[in-house]
Amino acid sequence: MADERVLRAQRFINGTYGGVPGITEVEETGVVDWPTLYALTRALQYELGITALSDNFGPTTLATLTAKWPSIDASSTAPANVIRILQSALYCKGYDGGDDLDGTYDVRVAAAVRQLKADAGLDGPYPGDAVVPKLFKALLNRDAYTCQKGGGDTVRAAQRWMNATYVGRANFFVIACDGRYSRDVQRALMFAVQYELGMTDDVANGVFGPGTQNGLKSIALSAGSTGAWVRLFSAAMAFNQRDGVTFTDTFGAGLAVRVAAFQEFVKLPITGKGDFATWASLLVSTGDTSRRGTAADCSTEVTDARAKALAAAGYRVVGRYLSNVPGTTLDKMIKPGELRVMAANGLRCFPIYQTNGAAASYFTAAQGTSDAADALYWARYHGFRPGTRIYFAVDYDAVDAEVTTGILPYFRALKAAVDADGAGYLTGIYGARAVCARVGAEGLTSASFVSDMSTAYTGNVASPLPEDWAFDQIATLDVGSGEGAVQIDNNIASGRDLGQITYAPPAVATDLDIRFDTSRRAVALADVRNYLRAWGLPEQGAGDPTPTSTPVTSAADSTTAAFDALITYDAVLTDLARTLRLRKALIAASLLWSVRTGSPISPQTTIAARNHCVRQRILRGPLLDTSDSADVRAVRQKLRDDDKFRINSTAYALIAAAHDLGLPRPGLADTAESTRRLLGDFLGTGGLDGSVQLGLYQVLEKYYAPVRTGRR
Repeated sequence: MADERVLRAQRFINGTYGGVPGITEVEETGVVDWPTLYALTRALQYELGITALSDNFGPTTLATLTAKWPSIDASSTAPANVIRILQSALYCKGYDGGDDLDGTYDVRVAAAVRQLKADAGLDGPYPGDAVVPKLFKALLNRDAYTCQKGGGDTVRAAQRWMNATYVGRANFFVIACDGRYSRDVQRALMFAVQYELGMTDDVANGVFGPGTQNGLKSIALSAGSTGAWVRLFSAAMAFNQRDGVTFTDTFGAGLAVRVAAFQEFVKLPITGKGDFATWASLLVSTGDTSRRGTAADCSTEVTDARAKALAAAGYRVVGRYLSNVPGTTLDKMIKPGELRVMAANGLRCFPIYQTNGAAASYFTAAQGTSDAADALYWARYHGFRPGTRIYFAVDYDAVDAEVTTGILPYFRALKAAVDADGAGYLTGIYGARAVCARVGAEGLTSASFVSDMSTAYTGNVASPLPEDWAFDQIATLDVGSGEGAVQIDNNIASGRDLGQITYAPPAVATDLDIRFDTSRRAVALADVRNYLRAWGLPEQGAGDPTPTSTPVTSAADSTTAAFDALITYDAVLTDLARTLRLRKALIAASLLWSVRTGSPISPQTTIAARNHCVRQRILRGPLLDTSDSADVRAVRQKLRDDDKFRINSTAYALIAAAHDLGLPRPGLADTAESTRRLLGDFLGTGGLDGSVQLGLYQVLEKYYAPVRTGRR
């Protein structure tokens, strides 16, 4: 909502500093935004005589302001424009800077400053109504100093106390007092811990490093403890959203109970005390990285020797990858027989699906549908039974807006596809804490595999461990020696997901197409001819629409010739269908329809389809360019001269078309509806919706299905 006072500030910026190099004109909207605050920061730097203007209120700005005007109030020598900048900043914070930007530090400005100090907990260290440099810096950001939506009074009390207690330290700057835990508040908490450990300003850095860890090992809190350490510990508990915690300087029985509950939640020894391991779990996403978990994940094969080493080291469940990543040489997928080797050594397994997932652009609804189908295929291929939870990876530092626009739509489509499969497989997520929590809160996943090793990720800093966590990835380490040596990520297990230890034979291998029974040629051809004739395609010659080319063989100018071409190339079609794990009738119907309607696959469609399959590691080969005339020319010639290439390209184009439609990858158990939609999009002409093409598919399937199932 527009604010007249903010609009006044924006007009002041443009009117006063519009011609100053380095200060960009701001939009006059009356709405607080970063460009407005950056312009005010640059305006202050300009008034201070700083020539290299910057959006950042950094050390140079702070030092120069301290030297020139260490205290700005009604009696200061600060020029009127500096006061106007101050008034504008107060407006942007929602405080009263006076009716007019008159450059006067009047009673209303003074009252606003006093109120700001009280809100931020700074009325103690900064009494009175003067603005000191650190307070000016705090005015020129978007932090709030009153409780905001999603905030709580306990967190706000801790924020105000930290401001009051540590603002005098060189590298501690005023933090928000909005009741919400953030990256800046987490860093401030780390500084506070280091100050209490006795670190000097030159040593304290806000990082949970070796010095901080060693120091905290000597700070053990328990019932009866009092003082600043209890303040910081109770603040950390509140920041981690532990129910019933109050900000206090006394470690009472109530706090001990809540500490014990937190320890149980994160799977620490339950002591009810503020020991090092508990401090670590409160302060950083990994917690104490020396903890040895009972779960692991790895990208290398778990051989018999490695399985024995892992079991001897106390591991009980290991995460392994369902498939490889397209475009890479990393061979991380589960190997034939590997799961049974693990089971023989008492190791369970939880499956991970990640083909990319390392950038925001990957996450779309269409990709979610495609990944679900691919993951289900590979889960069945490896023998994972229904009830298995598959963890889909979000392996990058996703910010909240990207979760909203990409990751949530991806998981909505993914879960819908997994649920539609009907076999009972479950969806999980691998990612940062905040990402896992948001996806889980929508009911799109039932457990989280948390990438807590990425301590600097936005979604791990200042975010509590998700309530539905199953595995907590905290460190990379080496286990075993010799043939048993293996590098793993060490994970803490919550017990929510025990993994799998019994496996089914690969389900997809039992229902593959086999060669056509040529003794059925005559009856099958008659069925096909009758069906096509009913839809305006006669045995030979003009139909509706009129054929204009014959893409399977040069002799395929009739239904009989086209059908016989399918029989001629039946070995190619069968092998292709078996390799791709899809129905031979889908490819055959597409080829036959293309011949009889004169709608061959184009070079551009072929290139796009083959590129998609290369990226999805279905096909090996270089990526081609539809805008490269040489690539288009070469593919056009192959489509004309190479029947096998044309057949293969049709299958790849069907897979790509399904992806583009948001359908699962074509498989062995597709619904009639998904097949109709796919064929209608891929082959549809004259306004047909795919029903006619589906009928042709069903005619062919009438003769293919009995052969593969042993029925005649």
